[in-house]
Amino acid sequence: MKMNHVGISVADLERSIAFYRDMLEMTQACPIFAFGGPDYESIMALDGAQGRMCVVGKDEFQIELFEFSAPASAVKDPDYSVGDHGLSHFGIQVDDIESAYHRLRGAGVRIHSPITTFPGGTKAIYARDPDGNVFELVEMRTTP
Repeated sequence: MKMNHVGISVADLERSIAFYRDMLEMTQACPIFAFGGPDYESIMALDGAQGRMCVVGKDEFQIELFEFSAPASAVKDPDYSVGDHGLSHFGIQVDDIESAYHRLRGAGVRIHSPITTFPGGTKAIYARDPDGNVFELVEMRTTP
């Protein structure tokens, strides 16, 4: 088994595509397209599910971005605690966390703390996308 993708419901599809492209160096894997109909209603268990979507990614990691036009979406608290039940965050491995940190910080992205270096040398940060979804950037230790 291996991870395939993460799906995120967003308020503004173009804004989210730009964020993941510009801040996390992902590429748009397909054009924006409409979704809806019985298959989407079935798999999502949402009557009348429709909207627009797109996939962004880098290497083998992909994010499906969904902008719903129906049903009406509840707004998630953009300050939710990562300790709340449910999805806490998703992680993305980077080669140069210092560069990523400064790019995010320079763009005004909300970052939880300075880079943390854990025993053993792995470095990480938590930050939030424009809708408040938490993601972790992690640079794995490469030397013993």
